[in-house]
Amino acid sequence: MTLHLPALPRRGLILAAPALLLPGRTQAQPAFGTPAQMEGPYYPHAIPADADADLRRVAGLGQVARGRPLLLVGLVRNLDGAALPGAMVEIWQADHAGIYLHPRDGRLAQRDAGFQGYGRTRADAQGRYAFRTIRPGEYPGRTPHIHLRAHPPAGGPPLTTQVYFPDEPLNARDGLLRRVAEDRRALLLARLSATDEGQRAAFDIILA
Repeated sequence: MTLHLPALPRRGLILAAPALLLPGRTQAQPAFGTPAQMEGPYYPHAIPADADADLRRVAGLGQVARGRPLLLVGLVRNLDGAALPGAMVEIWQADHAGIYLHPRDGRLAQRDAGFQGYGRTRADAQGRYAFRTIRPGEYPGRTPHIHLRAHPPAGGPPLTTQVYFPDEPLNARDGLLRRVAEDRRALLLARLSATDEGQRAAFDIILA
């Protein structure tokens, strides 16, 4: 399966359909929408020229981003449980050292030039999306996280949220994550599994 993004065949982001499904996954109607979270200060000042779904490689550079490879995958659905094909998903995050691609990050000169920092794609006919990226490094004062925004395919306000990792010890002290009610906090935690390259993180997006 090749996702709906013209640059993806060039990058080789081709996923077999069964690989996006977790053991025991059902299409049951979700009880809650994905909790919204703040955009934060580092949404790109300008969208980079290379803004595809493979953040580990920047067009024109021969290097691969440093850090632990991460395949971020999931489904975009509504509260009725129906898939939302064509929903646009954006992510932006820090590199392996916790540095953002943004002029307000004081360590910008030290960031990994081989890491794209931002990417976007559209959900396929089954509502699936995928990004090749890395586990973000620790940004001062926060637990590692990935910023995510999902735009409904039929228009309307997007959902802005953040993806967290259940194995990060700093989660217990992260102010933004702790503001989320406990019965909904799990909706912001990716489901992790190992891959030959690094890790796979499954994160479903439920648009209310």
